[in-house]
Amino acid sequence: MIISASRRTDIPSFYSTWFLNRIREKYVLVPNPFNPKQISRVRLTPDVVDCIVFWTKNPAPLLEKLNRLKEFKYYFQFTLNAYGKEIETNLPSFEQRIDTFKRLSDLIGKEKVIWRYDPILTNATYNIDFHKTAFTEIATRLKDHTERCMIGFIDHYKHIRSSLSSQNIYPLTPEEIREMAFSFRQSISSTSIQLNTCTRKVDLSTMGIPAGMCIDRELIERLTGYPISTQKDKNQREVCRCIESIDIGTYDTCFNGCLYCYANTAEHKPLRNLQKHDPASPKLIGQVNDDDIIKDRAMYSLRRDPSLF
Repeated sequence: MIISASRRTDIPSFYSTWFLNRIREKYVLVPNPFNPKQISRVRLTPDVVDCIVFWTKNPAPLLEKLNRLKEFKYYFQFTLNAYGKEIETNLPSFEQRIDTFKRLSDLIGKEKVIWRYDPILTNATYNIDFHKTAFTEIATRLKDHTERCMIGFIDHYKHIRSSLSSQNIYPLTPEEIREMAFSFRQSISSTSIQLNTCTRKVDLSTMGIPAGMCIDRELIERLTGYPISTQKDKNQREVCRCIESIDIGTYDTCFNGCLYCYANTAEHKPLRNLQKHDPASPKLIGQVNDDDIIKDRAMYSLRRDPSLF
């Protein structure tokens, strides 16, 4: 199986100690987001985990501990934008994140660090010209440290609309999207960086920018050295092309402070959850209660048996 760590929170940045404790204990308990009393026990052993996909804006806390993952295959989806503190409140400086990206790439290989320029949003400060300039600068500085860039455009989820409107951020027009995308494509034309969109929601294929997979069959097969048998993740939106995975994160636990965050549903929930976090617990937040219903998740490697084909 593929482990997603995690679309719901930034595990490398805030919970690396907990995660590595779970690796040592060889399992993790994951509550159902819609019914927290229903909990899955997910095995974290190399015989069933084909690959781990990390999602992060700041993997620095994990860099010196990567040797503890030597038995696993993994790669990083590393979001790196150039917004200010009013948009991404608690992130390290832009220069620190550029440095962290390069260090991570040098440690594990550029094929394992995917640059996410996402989400793209605009207002008077972060206008189209800003994005053209920022993207070009980042691409130039990362051209020897990544093979792929995933671009995504802001989704106006209901619970963040008021926050976005407070910064005069409104839905992008197709013309704005295409103008920026054309510039991005030109910016990387002299590099080896492959440009993809995250999801099929915005179709830029006629511009030479195909829809990609964040949890990517081709990359995982390349890293593992064997073909896998899997399908599209039915738990993701129809426009998402990612293959199936098991997410081990919990919503309302991220402290990056991003104005556009879909994973935090209320302002004070992350802090309340942090007070319940125990790095030694099998759950990311809190302890197991007597009335919790724990069931073993069916776990198996996705490795395809060539003799069957």
